[in-house]
Amino acid sequence: MDTLFKDIPRESMMYLGIALATFVILYWSTLFVLRRLGKDPKYLLPEGVMKRVALPIFLIFISIIIRMHSFRQLFGLTDEAYWFKKASTLLFIFAMTWLIIGILKVMKQLIIHNYDVNTTDNLKARKIYTQFNILERIVIFIVIILAVGAALMSFQEIRELGLSIFASAGVAGIIIGFSAQKLIGTVLAGIQIAIAQPIKLDDVVIVEGEWGRIEEITLTYVVVKIWNKRRLIVPTPYFIEKPFQNWTKTSSDILGTVFLYTDYKVPFDALRAELTRILENTDLWDKEVNVLQVTDSKANYVEIRALMSAKDSPTAWDLRVHVREKLITFLQEKYPESIVHNRVLMGNLESDSSK
Repeated sequence: MDTLFKDIPRESMMYLGIALATFVILYWSTLFVLRRLGKDPKYLLPEGVMKRVALPIFLIFISIIIRMHSFRQLFGLTDEAYWFKKASTLLFIFAMTWLIIGILKVMKQLIIHNYDVNTTDNLKARKIYTQFNILERIVIFIVIILAVGAALMSFQEIRELGLSIFASAGVAGIIIGFSAQKLIGTVLAGIQIAIAQPIKLDDVVIVEGEWGRIEEITLTYVVVKIWNKRRLIVPTPYFIEKPFQNWTKTSSDILGTVFLYTDYKVPFDALRAELTRILENTDLWDKEVNVLQVTDSKANYVEIRALMSAKDSPTAWDLRVHVREKLITFLQEKYPESIVHNRVLMGNLESDSSK
């Protein structure tokens, strides 16, 4: 052992030992603090935090150690300084990128942990989920692009090549800009959706005549889950450039309507009382709106509109079909003469035959 390290200066070994001890202390201190915070209910961390940050932190420490002159001198690798420095730089960039993405995901989990999208009044929760899902993708995309750029620019040859290309690529840049304007516009539309939020996750929308919910929002497209379990893929600029219906933009509660076409003999007061009875005997109604009105009259029928409210659009749909069925059953059993039928006026047959 003495012969192995006899040619190595004591100062190098001392610096290396101090560096290793410092890094080990910092590493285990960081892990200790994270574990303690994870157990404390006041600072409850999401599950898997340790796995996300432990290895990147360790790789950062390793990249710093292998860059030290003392480390190379200890193993007799001073002639390979260039490759060790490059390896250290690339490892540091990779580990730092990994750590930033991991911290971003942990922060997202910490913030959205306090919001439940499964509750009835989930407007604020859906806003937070939408913003963080889109902004997370934007930040990760930017971090990866910067990391790749930094890794490439760490090589002198690539840096000189890149500078010469940038210096002579004015026209090419304009051509590429024009050809990529749709992609850039699509990404900007995704950013605008995250900020302005014309749509949010789990919003009820009507797009291209299809009723569905917003299932996923990315930078380039939006997935709408149609009521019959199909998926409608829509480019993000669609929700910026074209009109569409959003039934849950400000709140999830919604009004439902049922139209009946009856004879003029229908008893409106009895029908109105029956509507109230039906609504009071179902949990689908939120006890906000209960209205029955005659909205039109034609030569052979009367149009009646029943208006009711529900906590959200799926419930409103179920309430509408329930009320329609019960009102039709009520007319069939109690007032069958109120069902629409055609009248034929017959003249005096005897007087007609005498002529």
